[in-house]
Amino acid sequence: MSFSSMLSRLHGQPESYEKKAKYRFGRTLGAGTYGIVREAEGPTGRVAIKIIMKKVVRGNEQMVLDELDMLQRLKHPHIVKFVDWFESRDKYYIVTELATGGELFDRICQQGKFTEKDGSQTIKQVLEAVNYLHQNNVVHRDLKPENLLYLTNDPHSDLVLADFGIAKTLGTDEVLTTMAGSFGYAAPEVMLKQGHGKPVDMWSLGVITYTLLCGYPPFRSENLQDLIDECTACRVVFHERYWKDVSDDAKDFILKLLRPKPEDRWTSEQALSHPWLSGKTATDHNLLPEIRAYLTRARLRRGIEMVKLANRIEALKKHEEDPEDSDMPKDATLAADQAHNGAAGAAGGAGGKRHLSKAIKSAIFREVVLAKVREMKEQEQTQKLTEEVARKSSV
Repeated sequence: MSFSSMLSRLHGQPESYEKKAKYRFGRTLGAGTYGIVREAEGPTGRVAIKIIMKKVVRGNEQMVLDELDMLQRLKHPHIVKFVDWFESRDKYYIVTELATGGELFDRICQQGKFTEKDGSQTIKQVLEAVNYLHQNNVVHRDLKPENLLYLTNDPHSDLVLADFGIAKTLGTDEVLTTMAGSFGYAAPEVMLKQGHGKPVDMWSLGVITYTLLCGYPPFRSENLQDLIDECTACRVVFHERYWKDVSDDAKDFILKLLRPKPEDRWTSEQALSHPWLSGKTATDHNLLPEIRAYLTRARLRRGIEMVKLANRIEALKKHEEDPEDSDMPKDATLAADQAHNGAAGAAGGAGGKRHLSKAIKSAIFREVVLAKVREMKEQEQTQKLTEEVARKSSV
């Protein structure tokens, strides 16, 4: 037994905990219901480490074991690779390769040109990953542009599919019933809480393809019920102004995926055979202006997302049971800002001045203003109620 292993045992840590010493933790990359993801430097280079609070998943540990088992089995050039795992008294750690080339739309905007033909080959890479998952009876359930990352900054870098936190391995004839996916990308059967399976990924891919080719989503309702109504009606409109230079094959590909009934949707295998993915019928129409317009709108929402991320980090801090072995950033707001803006250095680390981006400053200001408005409305309602009670009492 090694000296570090003996020390871990003395401190009541599991045997695998000694692996943690191999990693130097950096900035926060994101946070969810069960934990956070941090960048780290390890024996194989830079990696992403998902840190899951045992207290939060207590009674549902099988979910973590299932994710671990799934990641270790999946080996595909367009799927983020599993590296290692270990645990402490109060946390699980899942180590995967770090995709450093940026999110799909951000990366595209750095290019001088991005044509429909480029778009068809981009979607083909994603579809190859999805087809591999489906062949292995895995449903991702959260396909969206933010989970499509370029592995490196190299111009010819592979696009990889990340974030398998809610992915599921299907048993024989198994139907999934839990809510999954992200607003705007989830299939109708998910939002309606009906049984779902592999077709939900094909719906999400249809939404991504539509958005990639015109710069706005096919379904634009902002509340759940309206979005459900819009998706079940499934009137996919190709507005002349934005679609006149896009090929008919591209539109046909989208319509094969955006079908309200899952049994009518094309499978991943069928979709791979679609002529649009060959690139031969795709046009050389430059999509960059539309994509940049989409990103501008998306960035307006990112400030609010940063505030939500900071709140999630603060909530997770309360679940740490071993404060001497904390993995939470000291400054949740700064960590959230770094997660969205790729700032260098460890979140909450010492040294240098702390500067928040304009987006998060604006978002914080907006949240404060909205909170004040809500407070004033509540005070106004309370005052009216008090006056009403007083008036009735005097009668």
